[in-house]
Amino acid sequence: MKKVMYWLIGEKAGRTVVGTWNWLWGIPIDSGGKIAVAVAEESLQSMQEGVQRLAEAVATQDASYQRAKQKYDTKLQEIKVLNRQVLNAQKLGHDLAARQTMARIIQIEQILPTLEAMLQQAEDSVKLSKAKLSREREKIESYKSAMQNLKDLAEVNEALVEIGKVNSEFDIGSAKSQFDAAKSAVENRNLRANALNSLSEDPQAAINEEIEQMTLDEEVSLRLQQLESNDITKTD
Repeated sequence: MKKVMYWLIGEKAGRTVVGTWNWLWGIPIDSGGKIAVAVAEESLQSMQEGVQRLAEAVATQDASYQRAKQKYDTKLQEIKVLNRQVLNAQKLGHDLAARQTMARIIQIEQILPTLEAMLQQAEDSVKLSKAKLSREREKIESYKSAMQNLKDLAEVNEALVEIGKVNSEFDIGSAKSQFDAAKSAVENRNLRANALNSLSEDPQAAINEEIEQMTLDEEVSLRLQQLESNDITKTD
């Protein structure tokens, strides 16, 4: 599914969409990386669009309420005008006109309670909608601030990751350990070789060799003395 999504809309957008799906289904998002920030930005954008639609709906609702209130006020004003007309008709002796006008007043007064109740209901609805819009706008501002903090935190996370990469790439600890191991191995081999040489030498053979060397030296000295003595004798 991911590969298909990346192929259809591109890897970056695809990852954001997949990340959004994961978020909706409760699956962790990228361990707080760039995809999480992109998902948060997209979610914030969706919330802003929702608040904008809510604001438009509240504006439409308030406009309808204002028109209804205007009609109600017009009816009240109409009753005042009709009452004056009744008084004038009575003064002029137009009883029929006065009665007809009073009938219109009564008809208007009969629907006024219904109009007033509907108007009150509309007013209450508008107040609730405006209060909800105000709360949602406050939430959006809070989310905007949190979004900036989230971006800053994500940047710090990225910096820490890069620092970790540098530390691991230029860490000579493992090489030092290998050097120390090799050094120890060479030193141990030297000690073993010296020990082996010591064990291979026969102490008695060394003594015998030393005695033989001393005997040879004495024999050489004796021969030289004899040659010297013989030479002196011949001369005499």
